[in-house]
Amino acid sequence: MTDRKPNNIFIQGAISPSQIGEDIAAHQRKTQIGGHSIFLGQVRADEVEGQTVGAIEYTAYEEMALEKMHQIREAIFSKYPLVCLHVYHSLGIVAAGEICLFVFSSSVHRKDAMMANEEIVNQIKSSLPIWGKEIFTNDKYQWKK
Repeated sequence: MTDRKPNNIFIQGAISPSQIGEDIAAHQRKTQIGGHSIFLGQVRADEVEGQTVGAIEYTAYEEMALEKMHQIREAIFSKYPLVCLHVYHSLGIVAAGEICLFVFSSSVHRKDAMMANEEIVNQIKSSLPIWGKEIFTNDKYQWKK
């Protein structure tokens, strides 16, 4: 592990397309980068037992999630020669069609960025204490499985 501090990955509400665009544009100055990999998680309007998901309300055990994300980040930097890695996850209500997860990795070669990104997304989904409550268009809800 390095002496890097855990980054706050949480954003209230949806992740805006303008923020995503600004993050991408900021990397044009880093001319050693040869490839980026981007994952955007979007809330789906799933049909569940005749009800349509209109939004998901995300909650987290933030302190534990940030520490675990820091561990994941450090392991990924040890395994892959990345130049940059950014992760943002929504908290609060995110409507169907909006972005709730943004993972952006950059490396000298595209394959490293792509492999790292896939591994990070899988670890976020399986390891971080983040929960989603599906809010249906009829105002009923259920915890996402």
